[in-house]
Amino acid sequence: MNNQQQSSKIQNPKTQVPETPQMNDRDYINDVLTTEKYMTASYSTALNEASHESLYMDLEQIFTETQRCQRDLFNLMFQKGWYSFDPAQQQQLSQSYQQFTGYQSQNPYTQSN
Repeated sequence: MNNQQQSSKIQNPKTQVPETPQMNDRDYINDVLTTEKYMTASYSTALNEASHESLYMDLEQIFTETQRCQRDLFNLMFQKGWYSFDPAQQQQLSQSYQQFTGYQSQNPYTQSN
């Protein structure tokens, strides 16, 4: 990766935290974010396998709350500069679009009758 690509990261200025053996705010938030990601994946599996409608509805509500919490934590970490992205290159976007279009044409539910 060249310097130009490295400098084009999408991020906010980093909020400084103490670099000590003890956990700091960034460590705690990252730990909770990781847990929330795991929980949303697990609730998604439970939703796919729930056979009882009332249980499904309860799980769906918990999933939605957990997903919202995960997103809020992600946004907080991004605001504090603790989460960054590499911008997608136009060529990668075009390739992904073409790949999706190919899959879409194979889906029998999207084809007109």
